[in-house]
Amino acid sequence: MSQLAEIVTIGVHGFDEAGFDEAGFFDALAAANVDTVCDVRARRGMRGAPYAFANSLRLQESLRTHGYAYVHAKELAPSPTPREAQVAADAATGEAKRGRSVLGAAFGDVYRREALAGLDADDIVAALPEITSVVAFLCVERLPEACHRSLLAEWLSSALGLPVRHLLP
Repeated sequence: MSQLAEIVTIGVHGFDEAGFDEAGFFDALAAANVDTVCDVRARRGMRGAPYAFANSLRLQESLRTHGYAYVHAKELAPSPTPREAQVAADAATGEAKRGRSVLGAAFGDVYRREALAGLDADDIVAALPEITSVVAFLCVERLPEACHRSLLAEWLSSALGLPVRHLLP
């Protein structure tokens, strides 16, 4: 079992802006002393040239080249039900997905009930490679508050008593 010491989150969006790019993404992981990236996306494809580095196979190869372990934990991705609740919340506020700054309450309620309620935090840690000291939970959204990874990190932090750090471009 790994000796997890810290939980980190990182999104892909934003690393194409303000001088950030794929190199900036990997620099952020290195600066946070990440050793394992846990991909919590249901769909691991990204549209647009700036995000090609985050497409599953290319990302896995780049992570391996940079010395990071990679785990895909699809079971930690939101199902269609909370995603549909968020689409409805975005429509009600007129907020675009890429412009979202927070998740709707309905999304959080459903995600916690569907994805987190039946999980054991120790089982998640046990599924990580033994080398893991700092795990980065990876998803798409730039802001952690606008992504389920923040809910997951908050839950794990509470269950394991570990600090959380959110990496931003």
